[in-house]
Amino acid sequence: MLKKVIQDALNEQVKIEAQSSQVYLAMASWAEIQPGIDNITSFFYRHSDEERMHMLKLIKFINERGGFAMIPALEQPQPTFPSIKHAFKELLKHEEYVSESINKVVDISLAEKDYATYNFMQWYVSEQIEEESLARTLNDKLELIGEDKSGLYLFDKDILMVNVTTAEGK
Repeated sequence: MLKKVIQDALNEQVKIEAQSSQVYLAMASWAEIQPGIDNITSFFYRHSDEERMHMLKLIKFINERGGFAMIPALEQPQPTFPSIKHAFKELLKHEEYVSESINKVVDISLAEKDYATYNFMQWYVSEQIEEESLARTLNDKLELIGEDKSGLYLFDKDILMVNVTTAEGK
C-alpha cells in the first residue's frame, strides 16, 4: 500500500505529465497552421503522445501499488507563440520544470524509504535526461539558424530524423 505522501507526490506528477501532453498538443496545433513546417508539427504531436504515455504509466503504477490515481483538471496551455524559436524555448523550459518535479518525487520516495517508487522513478529520471538534451540540441540548432528561412526548412527536415531516432530509442 502506498503511503499518502507518496500517492500525493505521484498524483501531482500525473498532473504534470498530463499538462505536458496538453502543452505539446497546443504547440502542435499552433505549428500545424504555420506554413511549411509539417515535420515540426509532427514532432510536437508525437511529443504530446509520449507525455500521455508517461502519465498512463504513473497511473497504472499508483493503482497497482494499492493507491488511487486521480485524473486531474488541467489548465489551458499557451495557444500561440511568436515564432518557432520561441516555441522550442518554451519546450526546454517546460522539460526543465518536469525534471525538477520528478526529482521531488525521487526525494520523497527516498525520505519515506519507498524503494519500489524510487526504482520506478529512475526510468523518469533517465527519460528527462534525454528530453532535456534533445530540447537543448534543438534550441542550439535554431540559434545557429537565426532568422534564415532556408535554415528553418532544413531544421524541419532534420527534426524528422529526430522523431525516428527518438522512437527507436524507447
